[in-house]
This record gives sequence, structure tokens and C-alpha cells, in this order.
Amino acid sequence: MPHHDVLVIGAGLAGQRAALAAAEEGASVGIISKVHPVRSHSNAAQGGINAALNPEDSWESHAFDTVKGSDYLGDQDAIEIMCREAPDELLDLEHKGVTFHRNAHGRLGTRAFGGASAARTYYVADITGQAILHVLYEQLMKNNEAYRYEEWFTTGLVLDDDGRIAGALTRNIRDGSMELFAAKAVILATGGNGQIYNPTTNALICTGDGIAMAYRIGAPLMDMEMIQYHPTTLAGLGLLITEGARGEGAQLYNAQGERFMEKYAPNKMELASRDVVSRAEQTEIDEGRGFPDGTVALDITVVPRKRIHEALREIVNVGRDFAGVDITREPIHVKPGNHYVMGGVRTDVNGETPITGLYAAGECACVSVHGGNRLGANSLLDTLVFGRRAGQHAAHAVRAVPLPEPSRAALEDEERLIGAVVTRGSSSRRVSELKAELGETMDKYVAVFRDEAGLRTALEVIYRLKEEAADVAIDDKGTVFNQDVLGALELEFMLDNAECTVVSAIERKESRGAQYRTDFPERNDEDWLKHINVSQNGADPEISYTEVTLTQWQPEERRY
Repeated sequence: MPHHDVLVIGAGLAGQRAALAAAEEGASVGIISKVHPVRSHSNAAQGGINAALNPEDSWESHAFDTVKGSDYLGDQDAIEIMCREAPDELLDLEHKGVTFHRNAHGRLGTRAFGGASAARTYYVADITGQAILHVLYEQLMKNNEAYRYEEWFTTGLVLDDDGRIAGALTRNIRDGSMELFAAKAVILATGGNGQIYNPTTNALICTGDGIAMAYRIGAPLMDMEMIQYHPTTLAGLGLLITEGARGEGAQLYNAQGERFMEKYAPNKMELASRDVVSRAEQTEIDEGRGFPDGTVALDITVVPRKRIHEALREIVNVGRDFAGVDITREPIHVKPGNHYVMGGVRTDVNGETPITGLYAAGECACVSVHGGNRLGANSLLDTLVFGRRAGQHAAHAVRAVPLPEPSRAALEDEERLIGAVVTRGSSSRRVSELKAELGETMDKYVAVFRDEAGLRTALEVIYRLKEEAADVAIDDKGTVFNQDVLGALELEFMLDNAECTVVSAIERKESRGAQYRTDFPERNDEDWLKHINVSQNGADPEISYTEVTLTQWQPEERRY
């Protein structure tokens, strides 16, 4: 039975930062990932990372922009910590070898991002996440206290008799063998749940595994209704066109040639917060001013061609290869698309959940620094600041804790359950069909605009899909890289995520941030300035509430 002081599940930016921090504190660390770490979804982060590093900027300004962007649902104590610690985290990355863009004077250069009052986004062209991920992986490889378990799939978490975390159940993807990992602390860093939508900007691996595993052992989830739709994705494909394009000066137009953001955010225009821009685009499309393919136009030709090739080189390739468009010569058609979940496993500012020994960081966690709407380029910052804090806290917390001895009965039960999945006979539907119906349903009813009737319809579909998933067909009976069985397990994780998202969206009877209810179109601070928690109570989700932490900034109307 492998055992570690700290077991990190997920090897994107949050997971690698947590593992490095815990190892630096002297803990024995294991880091498990269902893909090779440099294939983690952190690769997809294009635009940059925020920090108030410029002497003319301040962490207070960064924090206020984040609070305002969250539509006042973000916890201000956590936001203050993130923004205070951002400059040191950025400089640490630079010293480790991340080749951030530098301006003509040799200083670290910035670009503007939506909802920000200053240009504080530091970047590596439009591959910032990839650049950071590779540098952290290099650091991880040379650390003797961090053991990597690459291409292992975590199927569940294990508690001891006292309700404390004791380890995790895993499947070696290469040969199908099962293993029980013992750990004094477990840090979930498994990323978001974008695959419950179709299309999505998220990688195929983003199936909400950690969120569902925590939920199943009793950890509360928070703000699950808050799903961010990114304003600029390719219709039908979900491929992301970075916000960095608008930061460089790109403009949005409807089919009538109107730069429509003048109506919705006259001060910030295309660089208003993402929820505002997405609603503006969707309104233009719904009211008949979009293009026949249900899109609006993003005109990047206003950016000098040399600058496009310097700062948006990957977007040039995306436009050419997937839309047949040369973005240096003509506009590209875009629409809002699923991108990010602001909610997740409820944690404190050290990543701790209410279950002793269980931590979470990154997109699978909800601190909550993003509240109702995340500002662009705060996601990488979130993963690094709270990944580090979770790793450090976990390493200190377990020093005097004896190594647990989880019962192998849990492993035997899991092996029987997965064995039953593998040996299923044929049925009328496949995993891919159920997944496609779930994604279509979520994109139709739980998107930029929502209402009670649509949400209820979505919930009915989810309940039916849960029943069908219980005996969905598995064609591959082998053990080596059996993606068929993993797909069935992921589908069950996804359905738990979708159920919690829709239940929370039905509960929040107001419009705030990414949750826009056409039947409750106003923000209601008196009744709904609070977090919605959802916990598993038997087979059903149970709703509770947590107060929003306010420090310096009282809620006011958002204007951009």
C-alpha cells in the first residue's frame, strides 16, 4: 500500500504548486494525475496572470476589481489574501524560469484584461498556462520528496472510522490494476467540470472528478450555480479565443456593423467583466442582430499585424485551422461558451474543507475569490496562491499525525464495483450518447440566461440520465488503457456535478454575476447576498447557506 504524508490528486498548476509547497516543508508527497502532468488543462490558459506589481498599481485596486467582478459574492478576506500575495507569486515564477513578456525597456510587460482598472496581466504570448505548467513540472521532477504517479485515475476517497481522510482509491490506467493510497492529508486539485456542457473550452479530462468525490463523502460544495460563459469561443467547437485579443484592442460587432458594447458597458466596452460581455453578445444574437450562424464578430484586424503575431500567435493558428479565417485580415465569428466553474468544494483560505485532512485548491475548490463571476487572469493566480497555501498548511498539519491504515475492504468493494461496470452487457445507449445529451441540455437550459421552467427541465433530464448511466454499455473488456470504463466513471462524476449545479441555480432566485434568471432579473442583496451550499443527504442534495465575508467594500451597483 503506497503511503504519503500528503497526497495531491491532480497535476495541473494547483496540484503541482501544492505538491512543491508541501515537499519544501519536508512532507513526503505523492501527486496523482489521470494524464501526464503537462497535458493538464492548465495548458489551455492563454491570456496571463494578474498581479499588482507595478508601483503605480496596488493590491487594494486589484482586490476591489475582483470584488466588483464577483458581483459582491466573493469573500473579501480571501480576495485580499490572493491580491496581497500575487506579486511575490509572480516574481517567484519569473525566478523559476517562466519567460514572461518584457517591454521595450526590459521590464515585465502587461496587457489589459476585462474588469480591471489597470493593466496588470503578465503573460507569455497566448500560452501563459503552458509556460508556467512546464516550469513547475521541471521543479517537480527534480524534487526528491515528490513522487509522481502519472496516468493513475482516482475513483474515490477513503475516510477512517473517525471521519478523517485516510487516502484514495485509484486505478492504474496502464494495466487496470487497483491500488489504495494511504495519506495523512489529501489535496484535491482536479480542475473544473466543463465537460458537463457541450460545447466547452475545457479539455476532455475536465469532468468534475474531485468535486464529485468530495461531495460523495460529505464535503459541502459552494456557488455551484455560478458557471462562467466566456464571451469569445468558436461556435460549435468551444475553442477559446483569448481575452488577450480584446486586451490588445480587438472589437466586437454585430451583423449590422454596430460596435454594440457601447450600449452595455460604455466605459469599459469589450473589457467589461465576462458575464456582462457574454450577456451583451447573447442579447444581440437572441434579438436578431447576430449573424445567421448565431454569432457576433470579433475584429482583431484593428491590432497591428506584427503585434498579433507576437502576442496572439496561437490564436492565428486556431483561426486558420478551425475557422478558416486569417485573423490578421478579417473578423472571426464568436459566441459565449462554457468556460469555468466559480463554485466547487467549499474551503477556507488554507484550502481546508470541513472534513479533517481534506483540502482543495484551484478550479475544483471554492474559497470563494471569484464569487458570481471570475475576472480573466485571476484563475492562474488562484491556482498558485491557494495551491501553495494548501500544500504548506497540509504539510504542517500532519507532522504530528500518525499514518492512517485504511481498510483494504474499501479497495475490495471498489474493485467489485468497477468489475461490474466492465462486465456489463450491451444496452441501447453508450457513454458518449448520455454525455452528449447532458452537454446539450446544460448548454440549452443552464447557460447565459436561465429560468425556472428550463432549469426544472434540465433537472428531469439529469435524473433520467442518472438512471440510464447505471447500466450503460461498456464495449472494451480489457485492462490496458481502458478509456471505456473510465468514461463510465467520469459520466457518473459529471452527473453529480450537473445535479448540484442545477439545484443551486433553481435555489438562487435572483440575477447575480453569471447567474441571470430572466424570471428574477434583479440582484437582491437583502435575500441573496449569501453563498448556496449543497451537500449530499442520502441520495439527494441538501441546501444550506453561508454568509459572504465583507471587509472593506459594501455592495453597490456594478457599472462598466
